[in-house]
Order: sequence, then structure tokens, then C-alpha cells
Amino acid sequence: MDVSKLNPEQRKAVETTEGPVLILAGAGSGKTRTLTARVARLLEKGVPAWNILALTFTNKAAKEMKERIEAMVGESAADAWIMTFHSACARILRRDIEKLGYKRSFVIYDSDDQQSLLKDIVKRMGVDDKAFSPKSVSSLISDAKNHLILPAEWRDTHADDERSETIYNIYLEYETRLKALNALDFDDLLVKTLELMVEHPPVLEYYRNRFRYVMVDEYQDTNEVQYRLCQLLTKESQNLCVVGDDDQSIYSWRGADIHNILDFEKDFPNAVVIKLEQNYRSTANILDAANQVIAHNEQRKDKRLWTEEGEGEKIHTFCADDDRSEATWVANRIIELHKQGDAYQNMAVLYRVNAQSRQVEDMLVNSGIAYNVYGGTKFYDRREVRDVMAYLRVLANPADDMSLRRIINVPRRSIGDSTVSLLEEHARGNEMPLYSALTDMPEKLTSRPRKCVQEFAGLMTLLSVEMATMPLPEFVEDLMVRTGLRAQYENDPTDDAADRLKNMEEVVNAVRQFAAEHEGATLEEYLENVALITDMDTTKETDGHVTLMTMHSAKGLEFDNVFVIGMEENVFPSYRCVDDKVKLEEERRLCYVAMTRARKRLYLSRARQRMVFNQVNMNPPSRFLEEIPRRLMEDEWATRHERAFGKEPPPMRSTQKPQPRMIKRPDDPLNLQRSNPLGIPGVQKGISAVPQTAGFRAGDHVMHRKFGEGVVTDLVGTGVDARIRINFTAFGPKEFSLGLAPIVKMED
Repeated sequence: MDVSKLNPEQRKAVETTEGPVLILAGAGSGKTRTLTARVARLLEKGVPAWNILALTFTNKAAKEMKERIEAMVGESAADAWIMTFHSACARILRRDIEKLGYKRSFVIYDSDDQQSLLKDIVKRMGVDDKAFSPKSVSSLISDAKNHLILPAEWRDTHADDERSETIYNIYLEYETRLKALNALDFDDLLVKTLELMVEHPPVLEYYRNRFRYVMVDEYQDTNEVQYRLCQLLTKESQNLCVVGDDDQSIYSWRGADIHNILDFEKDFPNAVVIKLEQNYRSTANILDAANQVIAHNEQRKDKRLWTEEGEGEKIHTFCADDDRSEATWVANRIIELHKQGDAYQNMAVLYRVNAQSRQVEDMLVNSGIAYNVYGGTKFYDRREVRDVMAYLRVLANPADDMSLRRIINVPRRSIGDSTVSLLEEHARGNEMPLYSALTDMPEKLTSRPRKCVQEFAGLMTLLSVEMATMPLPEFVEDLMVRTGLRAQYENDPTDDAADRLKNMEEVVNAVRQFAAEHEGATLEEYLENVALITDMDTTKETDGHVTLMTMHSAKGLEFDNVFVIGMEENVFPSYRCVDDKVKLEEERRLCYVAMTRARKRLYLSRARQRMVFNQVNMNPPSRFLEEIPRRLMEDEWATRHERAFGKEPPPMRSTQKPQPRMIKRPDDPLNLQRSNPLGIPGVQKGISAVPQTAGFRAGDHVMHRKFGEGVVTDLVGTGVDARIRINFTAFGPKEFSLGLAPIVKMED
């Protein structure tokens, strides 16, 4: 294998194949290249592929690793397990879950399924669903499982009060119902695998012998269960290689524990530590700024990103009057970049919470800029797609009452709620799945609903026969026709129905693709593949669209031009974190992640006032802005107004120590003070620009002190009656007296 293209530290990571290894891989430092080369080196040394386990957090990352390794060594890597934690655990459980009292045909419940089940449990228990919402209870249960706290332990570790007792009862019933449904939630895939290995030593011994070399990507994102699985599997071999960056640990709310990576050397005193600090993504100025910010954290490994590339542009900063003006600035900068030749797909707008996207979306629409908001309804969450999946899941696992309840009257077949309730009551009384009640019906059921249920049962029986005899893609297509799922939308002339039909066709395409990639693919395998799809796996790089997303969602991605908006205290860092040192350090890591997404240009903006939950908030600049040295920043408002109005920009100050709170100062580096009634940064009170009364023409780009930037659309009248019409990005078309309007022509 040719390692000449690797830098010295990467080569060391590739060649250190024995014993525990910690690879601290900074943002953009080529960790995927290093990991794949390391697998190839193991194979070159004669390590059998089946002895290698490489774990990632997304199917997308696993697929990329597989493809790169195959390109290096060919099919000799085919037997290596290169997959996500959840995929590996699902495969282990398919083989041995019967030892835990489940059937191998178990289904995997996603968050929507979990909340549907919890909603049903809360309703049956007569609990107030506002005080105990399915979403909040689901989050509590997930957090408990990530920390290996089962119902009994949860009860022992929480207050002895009515609320805790209610949550305990819901949690206990949830676990009971899941097992009866032969279902696992996403967290169970990990927890049950750990339980299997701890309670059944022969199973653990089998996988210890099989996986002599274990590698884990994004180790900073592992939770307690994943940590224990890694420890168990490598206790004898000690061949655990973990790759990660503590400075990018931003998922504590999902159960990730940063101490897993910080304490690796305590767990393995003889560990080799290798730092990948050379960055291949960003310019030197961007890296310098990110290094300066993250250096304020105490809980971190010492490292500093560097690059052989040039300094690049300074960090562009901007102070707007309000969030609408901030969004206008973003839209205008995007237009400028596009005119200079930057494609829209090379631009991203990042924000702390999804609610911040609205103003930016409005401005992009007004400006005719195409964009995609990452985090909308995922494909497999769409109603028509979930309906198809529910049919398939019932056929694969007849014990799945939740899926059966979803489709028993979809499309409508006159099986109402009262009929379903009778069937459920009969099933519970006879301790059988709801599916069995379709043929063993209660006597209370009258003739008409009985006939409807019999017809549905006959349909499901027919589909079960076809499933065993037809190729998977053809079967799925046939199911959509026989169930009437297609017909209900084909008979609807609306655009919405047409979109739903397209989505159903896309399901068939997805099944065809899966079958083509997996010889002899079964329905169970396809459903498992769908269940294990993560948010990152559904991210598509679409040509001609600006990307809008939260900073958390941006992790692992990169763009030439990145805009980070809302750089204000209580917005970012969030007001929930400013008084908590641990949470504040995670917010700073999130800032570091956001900044290091940028390859060429980084834009940081804030607003003097922002509408949050229908209230106007005025916050000082984010402490993260103050942590960036002045030498690395360019204040765009000051620069543009200096050019337009002849005003020297105010001095900018930078501190190298984190400040608990920022206060207003006359020398505020980001123009916190409103120095004039109209709030135009860079123009002091009492100093006015000389109005331009001539030289304008349609198409000119101009700036107005109050309304910001716009384009001249028309000039009418002459002399003192001359009028100018301008279309402003933020405020739309307006008309002014040409002799009196405080406008200036902007340079292109």
C-alpha cells in the first residue's frame, strides 16, 4: 500500500496496528483517509478480514469507508464488518436474540413508533398527556437507556414522588409492550446486545475471537453502552483504535459522554496517542479563529489545527439592527458570491435553533435564491411512505400491533375505531397479537364490520403468500395496488396527491436499488436497512441550492462559504447554558464545529435586537465573537459604510480571556452602541452623508441608512420634483425624493 500521500502523523496512525491507539483527529484532518488506510494495512499484514470490526455513526460514513477500502485492496475486505454501531448490533441480535426471549423477526421502532406506543400507554393509564407528553417521556426513557438505567434502577435513583412513580409505571409498561410486540427501539439495539454479551459468555467469547481488531470512528460521540461494548470486545486483545476529536463533542443531549475520549489513556495506560492537526479544508485565518475560540475550554486535549494553505480572507463580521436586517445581509452576500462565480450549493447558513431560519428563508425567497432547509420531514417519515412500511412490517412480524393498527383502515375499508377497540380487547383477553384477532374475532362483532375484517384478513393472507413467491421489488409494487394505497391518490387530482404518488414510486425504486445491491435480499433485511437510516444518511447534496441547517446538523459537512447567524449572548451560547460551565463548554465546541465547516470564507453576524417567541430581545454580542482576535476579523458594516459615507470604522477590541457577560461599551468592537437615531453602524450622531442628487440610473445598487441595500428600479421627474424608486431586499419597493433621500451608490 502506498503511504507516500499521507503526512507523518497519518502514517504513524496507519502503521501502529497493535495495542490501544487514540487518534485525535481535528476537523478536516483526513481521518477517513487514515482509517481506511489502516484497515488496508491490517489486511496487507495478513489479518483475515473477518477479524476486523470498524464502527461508525452513519451509514453514509460506513459506505464511504467500504468503497475506499475496496478501491485499495479489492474484494479481500468483503468479510470485514464496516458499519454503524446499530447495524452491527442488529446483526448480532438477529443471530442470538432468542436467548433473551425475543424472536429473530423483531422489528425496529423509530421515534414516531415509540411516541405512538407511549401515547397509547398514557391514554390507557388515564394519565394527563400534557403533563406526560409522549415526546418528553420518550426522551427520558432514551436517556435512561443510554446510561444503562432500566425501570427498577430508574425508580431507585429518582425522587419518591407522584411524578417519578408515574414515569416509572409508563417506562415499565413501555418495556413490557415492546417485548409483547417483538419490537426493539433504537436504544434497545445497543442495550440488548450488551445484555446478551454479559448474560451469555459464550456469545461474548465468539465475538472476542472473531473481532481481534476493533476501530471506532467519532469516539467522542459514544455513550455509556457503546463504551462498554468496546471495552468488552477488546478486553483480551487490547486492539482498540479510536478516532475522534473532543473539541467536536456536541451531543451530550443524546447521551454522548466526552469523558470516553478524554479518559482513554486512563482506560488504556499503554495507549499510543497520535494527533492529526494538519487541516486540509480551511484557510489559515479560519483555523486561527477557531483555535482561539476553543482554547478557552478547559475540558479538552491540547491540539492546534494548522494548514499549508494561505491565510485566506479575514472572518467577515456584521452587526445588524434586527434579525430581518441580518437576513437581508445574508441574502445580499449570497448574491454577491454567486455573481463572483460561487455556486449556491457551496453556501450554507447555520443557526443555533431551527426557528432562526424563518427570516433568512423570507429573504432568500424575496431574492429569488433557491435553498433547502435541512431538518424538514424525512422521506421515510412521510405519511404515504409510512403506510407502505406499516403493511410490510406487519407481514414481516405479525406481532407488530402498532403497525397493524395504523393500516387496518388505510385506505378506508369501514373498520372504525369501535371495531378496532373490540378486536384489541379480544386480543388482550386471550393474550394473543391483534393480528390473530383478525381471524379469531370476538362474538360481539356484528355482521357488517365482521365482513370488513374478514376481507382485510384475506388480503393480508394473500399478500403473505405473494411475499414468499415474488421478487421483493415486484411484491412491494403489487402490494401498493392490491391494498388500494395507490388508487386512493390516483383518484385525487390535487398536487399533494401527485407528490404522494411520486413518493410511493420512490419506495419501489429504493427497494429495487436495495435488491440490486444485496443478492437474495429479504423483506426483513430491507426493513432493517430502512430502520437504521440516520439523519445524515438522508442529507443530499443538491445542485443550485443554498443549505440552511442547525449547527448540530452541520457536523461532518463542509462548504466554501459558511454564514453563522445569531452570534449573541443568550442566543448562542443559548440562555440555557450561560450559567452552566459544562454546558457552556459544549456550546463553545458547537461554535468550533460551525466555524470549521468553512473552507474559504466564514461570515459571523449578530443583531442588536431579535424577535424570539413574539418578544423583542436585546442581547450583547456573543462571548465567542469576543474570543476571536481583532486581527482576524473584518467588520463588514464598518467597511461598507466607510466606503459609502466616508466614516472611519470604530476601533475593535478583542479579549483573549472568556468573559462571563458582555456589557455595552463605547469602544465595542462589534458596534453594540446605537450611535445614531437610525441605527446605522459606522455613522456617528450628528454626521450626515451628502445626499447624491445625480448620477443614478436603473439597476444601480444603493444603500439607504434605514432600509439597507436595494436596487434602483426607476427615476421620475426633474429638478426638485425628481423621485427615485428602489426595491430593497428587506423592505420591498419604496419611493423617495431624490434630493433628500439618505442614499448612496454602492461600488460593485
